[in-house]
Amino acid sequence: MANSLGIQTANDLKVTRNIGIMAHIDAGKTTTTERILYYSGRGHKMGEVHDGDATMDWMEQEQERGITITSAATTCFWNDVRINIIDTPGHVDFTVEVERSLRVLDGAVAVFDGVNGVEPQSETVWNQANRHKVPRICFINKMDRVGVDYFMSIATIKDRLQATPVPIQIPIGSEDKYKGLVDLVTMKAYTWVGDEKDKGEEFETSKIPSNLLEQAQSQRDKMLESICEVDDALMEKYLEGEPLSEDEIRSGLRKGTLSMAFTPVLCGSAFKNKGVQPLLDAIVSYLPSPIDVKDVIGKDPKKEDKEIICKTDFDEPTVALAFKVVNDPFAGTLTYIRVYSGVVKMGAALLNPRQDKKERIQKLVKMHANAREEVKELKAGDIGAVIGFKCTATGDTLCDNKRPVVLESIIFPEPVIAMAIEAKSSAEQKKMLEALERLQQEDPSCRVKVDAETGQTLLQGMGELHLDILVGRLLIEHKIKANVGKPQVSYRESITKSATAESVFEREVGGAIQYGHCRLSVEPLGKGAGLQVVSELDKKVLSPELITAVKEGAQESSENGVLAGYQMRDIKITIHSVKIKDEGPSVMAYKIAASQAFRAAAAQANAILLEPLFNLEITTPEEFLGNVIGDLNSRRGKVGSMEAKGSLQVVRAEAPLVNLFGYTTDLRSVSQGRASFSMDFLEYSAVPAKNQAEILKGLGL
Repeated sequence: MANSLGIQTANDLKVTRNIGIMAHIDAGKTTTTERILYYSGRGHKMGEVHDGDATMDWMEQEQERGITITSAATTCFWNDVRINIIDTPGHVDFTVEVERSLRVLDGAVAVFDGVNGVEPQSETVWNQANRHKVPRICFINKMDRVGVDYFMSIATIKDRLQATPVPIQIPIGSEDKYKGLVDLVTMKAYTWVGDEKDKGEEFETSKIPSNLLEQAQSQRDKMLESICEVDDALMEKYLEGEPLSEDEIRSGLRKGTLSMAFTPVLCGSAFKNKGVQPLLDAIVSYLPSPIDVKDVIGKDPKKEDKEIICKTDFDEPTVALAFKVVNDPFAGTLTYIRVYSGVVKMGAALLNPRQDKKERIQKLVKMHANAREEVKELKAGDIGAVIGFKCTATGDTLCDNKRPVVLESIIFPEPVIAMAIEAKSSAEQKKMLEALERLQQEDPSCRVKVDAETGQTLLQGMGELHLDILVGRLLIEHKIKANVGKPQVSYRESITKSATAESVFEREVGGAIQYGHCRLSVEPLGKGAGLQVVSELDKKVLSPELITAVKEGAQESSENGVLAGYQMRDIKITIHSVKIKDEGPSVMAYKIAASQAFRAAAAQANAILLEPLFNLEITTPEEFLGNVIGDLNSRRGKVGSMEAKGSLQVVRAEAPLVNLFGYTTDLRSVSQGRASFSMDFLEYSAVPAKNQAEILKGLGL
């Protein structure tokens, strides 16, 4: 072996790219992916989103609505490099799909609408990529649209995302005169020839037009300065006045991209088939291969403080992460996995440490949207799917039984909206619950809860569209006959002051006295802190089972708040003491005592309701600005900023979700159909006292 990877491994992995296409809704992600598939030879026909025949939007509801709902995976080849692509949704309700995709990807292409630049969901997905440390390149799309502004879009990347964009191309023309681009690396012009029927396969290379030469040289100098900041050898050569070769420039761009020091920016019009081939070149040249990213670090399931390095090597023990589960009506359960170490082979048995069970690999496939290609193995760096797993869920690790390891799981947001759903007959009830269980398996941001007081089954999700899609799948895909209620806000509860309480549980059960005691305190934490449970119990005296039971009792009790039964959050619970009787502790009794102590303490701690707030970005013609702001004020909205964009005004505000139901229709009404908006979740915040009283009264409390 020439290095730690081995020659064969290194060669295989060097020519692999695992990338995602991410952006705001309608920026052109799926269209860009369709063009990539066409030019790389994977797609024989260009699918169009607006025609409902995009390869990557294969679900019936995606084709009907013209949006991406679920992330789709595929593989294509460009210049002998294998590119595994995941096309992710752009709508805020499906952010979880982006989250789990970025968790397993090595690089990403961020697509921006050249007219609007950075939009709200662009910020969300960009921050997700930052959190997962995913290097990316930017593609300013829709250069053919009226009002497009390439350098304005780049400025929004810098200002709103606090990123360092480095243009490596500039456009030749814009709007209906857009015909190509100048490559600042080669200092050549690329002009697409023919009409749209030629599908952009042919382009001419020529000298830079004279009217763009000065701008191209200026932008190239800025690009070279950015490169020199990340490479001392190139800096020295550049300062001495020596020209940098194209290979040296590409090497510097790659180094800066992988270190996330800056982000290369390209331009094009995917819909008009311009600029996609250079984008493919950039993906190959600048985005990381699996060996360019750091080795994944897992933990020993039995010793959480023991770290295990999972090297990107075929000869290492197998480690893979399940990042998505799909229930296929014909094949059964389809589990998408990213292999980090070793080789996953058909017929092998892998350990799921969370379940402490083995899963047999019955069939392995590589995916192309919803089409499957059977393979005998998946190697380190591969993304594929396993058919037939029984107990593996999203976020689970699969590993070699000889080296158990747990990778960091995937964090999913909490649902903010719910609706009651009721089967039309008792015969349908069992079918409905089974179908809901399958939906939860596939989509961890979908939750099913039974209201303890009313007995109603509540379907919870990330927004109105998300619930609409889930209900549609339940009724159409799973053929369930059910009555569906109106969407309701999923509130949360918290506290505003500290309190301490203790509880004793003592009851005779089966002739024996069951005794439990717990003393604990609660205190408020900052927004978004979640729930923290801290134990001061003596581990030398008390059994681990009893300590765990006390912590679980307090934690489980917080799931149903003391005000209105909503989950409690942003609270720290400190368990101070328990008392033990001579006859030996009953674990269940102590769990109950801890639960009672928590409720007693929370009841004294001035419990409050929390409501989900959403960011809004509204684009409206100037003449309707007063109407839009007046309507926002009536919804308890707070305007953060206003910005002129040509003849339009962009209003950024925040408002509670409870007052945003039906906002699409109302906004059209106050703007004669000319305003548009997008929204994304901001945070849970305290409900004003007056509104809290009204909400509790409406709930009959």
